[in-house]
Amino acid sequence: MDIQEAYNLAYSSMSERRFSHTLGVAQWAQELALRHQVDGQRAQIAAYLHDLKKEMDFAQQIAMAKEWNLINYPEDEGNPHILHGPLAAYWLEHEYGYKDLEVLAAIAHHTLGTPEMGSLEMLIYSADLTEPQRSFPGVDKLRQSLYDNLENGTLMCVEHTLNYLRKCKRSIHPQTQLTYEDLKRRQKFADR
Repeated sequence: MDIQEAYNLAYSSMSERRFSHTLGVAQWAQELALRHQVDGQRAQIAAYLHDLKKEMDFAQQIAMAKEWNLINYPEDEGNPHILHGPLAAYWLEHEYGYKDLEVLAAIAHHTLGTPEMGSLEMLIYSADLTEPQRSFPGVDKLRQSLYDNLENGTLMCVEHTLNYLRKCKRSIHPQTQLTYEDLKRRQKFADR
């Protein structure tokens, strides 16, 4: 799959509003990829495809996730908005025939993160949160941190998400907590 095919697939699968967000993620992902020596083509493909299944009805997302054995935690079914990444990755691999495992992992993990994230996974996770159309307090600080250091910036993005969930009194998914703990551990070793 090339960038144009990924763009076309996203364009034909999303509302105008969702596609506008996707374009912002792709633009920012490309900029971060250049900055951090990550493959820019793969970053753009992952960015274009990350929300491919986002606008599906939640009941349909749950049904597909069960059929494809993508429910890994009890929290998954209770929070169907987190299923669209794994669904998109599974569909791309098994129904569409796309085989780039790094791109598929970046798509699958762009909402919750995952322990031992690679550079492309961190890039898509963080670009999704901080793309140019996002305008929440502190987003510019997150963008600068990502630009300076991808791993540290991703840790700050996960911390931002955890703080937001706590402030809103929403549950924290175990996978996001594991992602945070892994990034903190990696940061500790990097500082030595």
